[in-house]
Amino acid sequence: MRPESISGDRVPDWPVLQHALNATEEDDNETYDIIVMLQPTSPLRKPEHITMAIEKLIDGNYDAVWTLSEVDTKYHPYKQLIFENDQVCYYDNQGSQIVARQQLSPTYYRNGVAYAISRNCLVNLRSIQGQKTTAIIIDGPMINIDTEFDFKLAEILIEKEKSN
Repeated sequence: MRPESISGDRVPDWPVLQHALNATEEDDNETYDIIVMLQPTSPLRKPEHITMAIEKLIDGNYDAVWTLSEVDTKYHPYKQLIFENDQVCYYDNQGSQIVARQQLSPTYYRNGVAYAISRNCLVNLRSIQGQKTTAIIIDGPMINIDTEFDFKLAEILIEKEKSN
């Protein structure tokens, strides 16, 4: 069980993983070189996603490997708006210069499928990202469940996958 000080909605991943690593190593009397975080809110994860992240971490000598999904261009950061005091403005002023989606470079979001992290990154750099982090880009729909709508969408996608 983790201490109350690292429990709750606003606790970052690093101290939780650090505590879990320390407790597991103590229980197992082992030292682990790689930590893999699998968020339970990503039900479309496949075993190969985890394998790819671990292999890339090892082969590239990275601090960490995260799984990412590409953001649909209609949700690109330059197209985001702020509405305050009855005024609409761009979240980033560069958005006013974008006239076509072809001007936008791809952006990505963390989909929560898998994080492979070196022991050095977690313990010594005290981070889940480190100085040398790369990604596995996952094509296709990936749901990270945060809302009831996300849950329903995940159910639909899982049923669709079963029928294929």
